[in-house]
Amino acid sequence: MKNGNSKLHRWELALLLGVAAAMLMGTWLAAEQRALAGELVRLHVVGASDSEEDQAVKLQVRDAVLAQAQPWLEGVTTQEEARRILEEHLEELAQAGAQVSNGAAVTARIAEDEWFPTKEYTDFALPAGRYTALKIVVGEGEGHNWWCVVFPPLCMNAVSEVTREAGNFTQDQVKLITGESEGYVVRFRMLELWNQLTRAFR
Repeated sequence: MKNGNSKLHRWELALLLGVAAAMLMGTWLAAEQRALAGELVRLHVVGASDSEEDQAVKLQVRDAVLAQAQPWLEGVTTQEEARRILEEHLEELAQAGAQVSNGAAVTARIAEDEWFPTKEYTDFALPAGRYTALKIVVGEGEGHNWWCVVFPPLCMNAVSEVTREAGNFTQDQVKLITGESEGYVVRFRMLELWNQLTRAFR
């Protein structure tokens, strides 16, 4: 019986240590994501439907909105300023999208705490979490999403240059999103799992 109890206690201790380690890692990753989110304004474009035509229109709207926004954001170095400028021009951004939407209505708004999954792009990646976002909806908004970043303009320029020129990213954040940080994709997946677990418990 003593041996059995001893084994049980060892398993319990191992389990508790594992849970504690996971909690510490999850808390650290979540803090890292929040710090990063404080430097970005994401772009969230929602297609009218999942038809091939509407998904193609969604990408045209995306390009029009990014092209319209980019000149206004030149020289901007903070999320707060970028958000203010975008809020001032929401109607113009929606109009730019509507010009290429084949007659579908286009709306634009700033969304708070918008949930984004882990996304990997050509030369950078971003962890799952909640971000401030410029949300563009085409038509009924029942199609698949397209996610990227409107500030800094990571979707339209060389990421390594933009992140350094923006001035607000730490070296660790630059390494994290450009993949220079070893194991960054695994860390992103762990963060996504951690977020799922915390939401489930809530």
